[in-house]
Amino acid sequence: MPRNVSVQPGEADLRPLSARSVVLSLLLGAHPPEMPVKDLIRAVEPFGVGGSTLRAALSRMVGAGDLRRVDSVYGLSDRLLARQRRQDDAVHPSTRAWSGDWEMVVITATGRGPAERAELRARLTALRLAELREGVWLRPANLLRRLPEDLDAVAQRCTARLERPGPELAAALWPLDGWAADARALLAHVARAERPADRLTGFAAVVRHLLADPVLPPELLPPDWPGERLRSAYAAYRRELADTVPQRDRRL
Repeated sequence: MPRNVSVQPGEADLRPLSARSVVLSLLLGAHPPEMPVKDLIRAVEPFGVGGSTLRAALSRMVGAGDLRRVDSVYGLSDRLLARQRRQDDAVHPSTRAWSGDWEMVVITATGRGPAERAELRARLTALRLAELREGVWLRPANLLRRLPEDLDAVAQRCTARLERPGPELAAALWPLDGWAADARALLAHVARAERPADRLTGFAAVVRHLLADPVLPPELLPPDWPGERLRSAYAAYRRELADTVPQRDRRL
């Protein structure tokens, strides 16, 4: 799907995979995230990427800082290792029972330019926080994680109990119905996809969608929430892919 075409709720967000996308999809799912070039050649072949195309893509990716190369082994750069950690956390989030508390981050820094504000918003969103009103971000305190300490330079952090009913607040903070509709569309797509390239394209979209899952406690979710089904489908695909992609540690 062209990137300039908007995706409506309930439609699968499928982006054609270039040689670069195929390599990154395979390495982001591999543990450790590196492969000798001979293994990469074999791994990308089912997805319609030939050896010469692969080598050209690898050269460009090393030059762009996507990959590092040691002898004939290609691995993810530090920047993409951080992306892999976010992806792994999206597929296997660490949670605890919800006590009713909410994490709250209140932005206190002033005088920041548009680029700095946009970067902070993207960072808070990646931390699965949502903006209640300008400068006030929150989420249920059900994730087993610590917020980065460097946020203290621009914000105050606290835990709060809110009077507004939890399900009502969650529905106002996140587009839960739209996320669920898109997840069901992705589940339907990957269930009927047969060609390896179609399946990889579908599951690449699954991972992107899981990154946007707010990972709310069950008490705050609409009925029949498809999050766990989507994670289970991806775990099954990783097991399927592990049969053809060499991995020393086949962690799903």
